[in-house]
Amino acid sequence: MNATIGMPISPIIGIPMAQIGKSNIGQQLLDNGKLNPQQAEKVLRLQKETGMRFGEAAIKLGFITEEDIQDVLAQQFEYAYLVSGQSAVNERLVAAYSPFDSRVEALRSLRSKILLSWVESGNKSVALASYDADTTSALLAANLAIVFSQLGEHTLLVDANLRNSMQHELFALENRKGLSDILAGRSGLDAVQRISEFRDLSVLTAGTTVPNPQELLSRESLSNTVTELAQAYDVVIYCTTALENAADAQLVASRVKGTILVASRNKTPVKGLESAKLQLQSANAILLGCVLSQEE
Repeated sequence: MNATIGMPISPIIGIPMAQIGKSNIGQQLLDNGKLNPQQAEKVLRLQKETGMRFGEAAIKLGFITEEDIQDVLAQQFEYAYLVSGQSAVNERLVAAYSPFDSRVEALRSLRSKILLSWVESGNKSVALASYDADTTSALLAANLAIVFSQLGEHTLLVDANLRNSMQHELFALENRKGLSDILAGRSGLDAVQRISEFRDLSVLTAGTTVPNPQELLSRESLSNTVTELAQAYDVVIYCTTALENAADAQLVASRVKGTILVASRNKTPVKGLESAKLQLQSANAILLGCVLSQEE
């Protein structure tokens, strides 16, 4: 041990911590209990012999998995995501659980386009509308809100689908108060709920089920709420009712303005998509683009 005098030593196996510290991944794997010091020593030996990266060597020896590496990388870059089985958030929200999935890369690409073409121009609100894709649109809205929050944007997801609301189920939230209650004057913005797993994400659920959603969404209180929320958050994403069922999405889009049309692959008919486009344009919505999704 005399050769390492003056260097911090692992008290268990005598490995110079500076040596492990050459790889932040190695240190975090130790700190997180994914490797023990004996395993770390074997990894270091293989790394020296082969020139592999620490993580690659640890995987080759069977001590960790690729998922462990992804977890460490997410921590290094302060990128919040969840581990399967450790949260009540629905695992269909791929952005919450699989940050390196190709579908999440596509979501980040969509996020970038919205930021560059809409948000950077001073707009805060975006609505997702569809002809017949309630579930697809709700999932896309939720995943999109998550990737915005992961970027550090103070993000709010609003469930404006007052007929077939899903966001409270996806995020395991109470739905006693929400958008419908605000529009009816029975609640204020205290109905917004923070998602504790994500530092910058909040959700406003649909709220109390009402017999007159179209009438509620026609009120001036919706315009006031859209304006108030845009002042309080960096990005506000609204999911809406499918246009084949009701004109609700037109009412929301007319207030929010920036709208993305969502279609389901092999399900949404072209004529339906054309009809949805015309309905949104007649509501003076600004169509930012169309997303063809395989999620359902």
